[in-house]
Amino acid sequence: MEFDKLVHQPTRLQIFAYLYRHGRATFSEIQDELDVTDGNLSGHVQRMEDADAVTVEKRFVDRRPRTTYELTDEGRETFEAHVETLEALLERLERNEE
Repeated sequence: MEFDKLVHQPTRLQIFAYLYRHGRATFSEIQDELDVTDGNLSGHVQRMEDADAVTVEKRFVDRRPRTTYELTDEGRETFEAHVETLEALLERLERNEE
């Protein structure tokens, strides 16, 4: 049983989960929800973008920059596979307890 290192890192796991649940989210929304610094969030999202797990859209709204993130199909599949691995681990642990 092997965990995907891209998803397994705690902050990225939270980003994956947030985007999986909400679909699209702005930088500010994710930052507020996860209580992370600008640099921390930027670094993790960049790693996700480099792995083709997230798309990044930058545009101006009312003359202010707005960055929006969304999981790619590959990102959704990667997250779902990670969740399945966690569920299999829990199932194995439950069987051993009986």
